[in-house]
Amino acid sequence: MWVWMTAHAVDDFYQGLIPAAVPFFVLERHYSYVAASGLTMAATLGSSLPQPLFGILADRRRLPWLTPLGVTVAGVGAGLAGLAQQYWLVWLLLLVSGLGVAAFHPAAGRGARRDAGGSASAMSLFAAGGSVGFFLAPALVTPALVGLGLAGTAVFIPPAAIIGFVLWQQERRRGAQHAGGVHVTGRDRWLPFSLLTALEVVRSTVFFGVNTFIALYWIRDLGGSQSLGGVALAAFLIGGVVGTLTGGRLGDRWGSVRTIRIGSVLAIPALVLLRCVPDAHAALALAALAGIAVNIPFAVLVKLGQDYLPSRPGTAAGVTLGLAVSIGGLFTPLFGALADAHGPGAVLTALCVVPVAAVVLAMLLPEPGTGSVPVTGP
Repeated sequence: MWVWMTAHAVDDFYQGLIPAAVPFFVLERHYSYVAASGLTMAATLGSSLPQPLFGILADRRRLPWLTPLGVTVAGVGAGLAGLAQQYWLVWLLLLVSGLGVAAFHPAAGRGARRDAGGSASAMSLFAAGGSVGFFLAPALVTPALVGLGLAGTAVFIPPAAIIGFVLWQQERRRGAQHAGGVHVTGRDRWLPFSLLTALEVVRSTVFFGVNTFIALYWIRDLGGSQSLGGVALAAFLIGGVVGTLTGGRLGDRWGSVRTIRIGSVLAIPALVLLRCVPDAHAALALAALAGIAVNIPFAVLVKLGQDYLPSRPGTAAGVTLGLAVSIGGLFTPLFGALADAHGPGAVLTALCVVPVAAVVLAMLLPEPGTGSVPVTGP
């Protein structure tokens, strides 16, 4: 699972690279804000909409090259974007990078499911890898581009090539051992999966909302410095990694559905406390607590989605890791309009209410049953 975790971290690093690089396109290339947002849209379109299609492909055929090719394309596309001079070429490279991300997630989710067996803790390692990569991107990309300019994006190509090679070797060894896909018994349950997908949209809406506005909230409402706003964002993201890993352990101990319900309920008081504490320094611990609570269900949602669709683990991963998360991010402009009108604090207030929908959906989720435990077979 450590290979899958590392590969997921590298893959999602390139998703985080793009928003970190956008300010440099504005400053160095003099792109308008509309043009800059178009770059983010290109990456999002490439990475979100095709994921269920790649999931269907991964479920129907054993394609050992899909994950190594996906992560490599994600890195090469994002890395070359800073070298391209024409806007249309930058846009196209970021679209291609997004397609690489889309190709990686469903097949990787299927492979991680196969290697994790029935363990939610093992799946939490895979899920946490993505959070780690997304967190590391701004920390590494910003100083690199400050020193090297936009051409510095190219220095981040090698990790994609290296992990792509490692994945290719791993899949070749697995093929030589005649290890095939995930063979399960049980029927696909689309209604519970639809409820779970809606819940993941709600969870990702809260995550993207806090992720986008927490630093501004620290600066404009709590009176903190810009650096302290960055610390608050880092605390929330680190809490997210801890919450993802914690959720996996709780899922093994208490069951997937119960863990999702607990995390959904805990998100409400955690966000309320974050909003109510007026001291910028004291609230840092609450930012981490909010990150933990919001992300407790994450890995368990991925596993439970595959339990509900036992014959389509790639499709399930493509939706829970890709499409549903991206749809949640699409609500961010609505929060932006709220912030324009009433300030970032109003966004944090609204986000205290959003998890109520997650609690309702979590209470409707049925247990996955006993027939959806994966085993490795030829």
